[in-house]
Amino acid sequence: MNTAPKKAPALISADARPVSGAWAAEARADAAARLADMGLPTRRDEYWKWTRPDSLISATPDMAEVFDYEGESLVFHAIDRLKIVFVDGVFDADASDELDGEGLEIERLASAAGKDIHWAKDLYGVLETKGQTPVVRPLAAHNTAMATDGVVIRVTGKVSRPVSLIYQHKDANSDAILHNVVRLEEGAKLTLLENGAAAARLSKVTEVDIGPGAEFHHVRAQGRDHDRQAVTHMFTRVDTGAVFKSFTMTVNGKLTRNECIIDIVGDDAIAHVAGAALGDGAAGDFHHDDTVFVTHDAVSCESRQVFKKVLKNGAKGVFQGKILVKPGAQKTDGYQKSQSLLLDDDAQFLAKPELEIYADDVACSHGSTSGAIDEEALFYLRSRGVPTHIATDLLVLAFLADAIEEIEDEAVAAEIIDRLDAWLARRRG
Repeated sequence: MNTAPKKAPALISADARPVSGAWAAEARADAAARLADMGLPTRRDEYWKWTRPDSLISATPDMAEVFDYEGESLVFHAIDRLKIVFVDGVFDADASDELDGEGLEIERLASAAGKDIHWAKDLYGVLETKGQTPVVRPLAAHNTAMATDGVVIRVTGKVSRPVSLIYQHKDANSDAILHNVVRLEEGAKLTLLENGAAAARLSKVTEVDIGPGAEFHHVRAQGRDHDRQAVTHMFTRVDTGAVFKSFTMTVNGKLTRNECIIDIVGDDAIAHVAGAALGDGAAGDFHHDDTVFVTHDAVSCESRQVFKKVLKNGAKGVFQGKILVKPGAQKTDGYQKSQSLLLDDDAQFLAKPELEIYADDVACSHGSTSGAIDEEALFYLRSRGVPTHIATDLLVLAFLADAIEEIEDEAVAAEIIDRLDAWLARRRG
C-alpha cells in the first residue's frame, strides 16, 4: 500500500461518478472505496519508479494538439470489420456499424450500466479487483469507478469478422475514460482490433474472460498523436484449453503506459502478449512503459512475453514483466523477452524482468538486452548497394519481427508491418 498517497479530489469525487443501474452502481462504489484505500500512484511505488504518474492523475489533462493525418488512410481501413467508433471518449453512432453480428452480443457500456440486471455484472470490475493482488493498480480502480462508456461484448460462436474499436481524438483538451468487457463462451472465437489516440488523455480498462477452448486475438495500434497520454489496463482470465494472444504497436505519444495482467486458471491454456514500440524524441517527448504480470495457476500451460522497443533522440522505454508460477502449476512453460534497439546515445531503456516460481516441474526463462544496430549486418547490406538509411530500417524491422509474429491474422500482421515501415520512412536520415 502507498505511503502518504497523493489524492486528487477531482479523480475520486463520488459526485462525479456516472449515474448507473443497481449492478454498475455497486461495482463503481466498490472501486471508489478501494481507490480511496490504496491511494493514487506516486514515484515511491515500486512499479512507478520509472514512469512519472503526475500528469495521469492531475485534475485536468495537458493539452494535446490534434494530429493532422493529411488525408492518409487509417490503420486497418482495408480489413473487413465491424466498426465501433468513439470520439474523445463519446460513442459516435453515425460513424459506427450496427452493434450486432452472428455469434455476437454487443452493447454500449453506458446502456448496459443503466440496467438493474445484466450479464456484465459478473465481470465488470471483477477481473480488475482480482488483478489488484499482489500489486495494486490504482488507476484501474479509478477507471472502474468513473468510466463513462465503452463496450460490453458477449461471444457465443466463432466470429469470422473482427470487431474494431476506433478511438478518434478531435478535442485538444479531451479526457476520456473507457471500460470494455468481453466474455467468450466455451469454444467461441473473436479478433478484437483497436486503433486511434482516443483523447488528449486516455484511461482505458479492458476485462476479458476467455471460456474453455475459446480463442481471443487482440491487435492494437496506438498513435500517432505526438502529445497524447494514455494509461491502459487489460485484465484477462484464461480457462482450460483457451488461447489469448495480444499485440500492441505504439508510435509517437508523450506518455504511454500499457499494463497487461493475465490469470491462467485452466489446464493446457495459452497466453501470449507482445508489443513493438518506436519512439523518436526529435518529434516530441516519448515515454513508453509496458508492465506485465502473468500468473500460472494451472497445469501444462504456456505463456509468452515478447516486447521490442526502438528508441532514438532521447526517447525512453520501460519494461516491467513478471511470471508467477503458483504451487501445483506443474509443467508450466513460461518465456519472457524484452529488448531495445537504441539508435543513438541519448535514448534510454529500463527493464525489470522477474520470475517467482513455486512449482518444481517447469521451464521458465527471461532475457532482456539493449544495444545498437549490428554494424556487421549494416556493413553487409551497404556492401551490396543498399543505402545506409534503408539498410538501417530493414534491420529495425528484422529486430521487431518476432514480436509481430505473435499476430495470428496474416493480413493484420502485414498491415502492422506497412505502418511501421511508413513510420521509419518518414524519419529516414
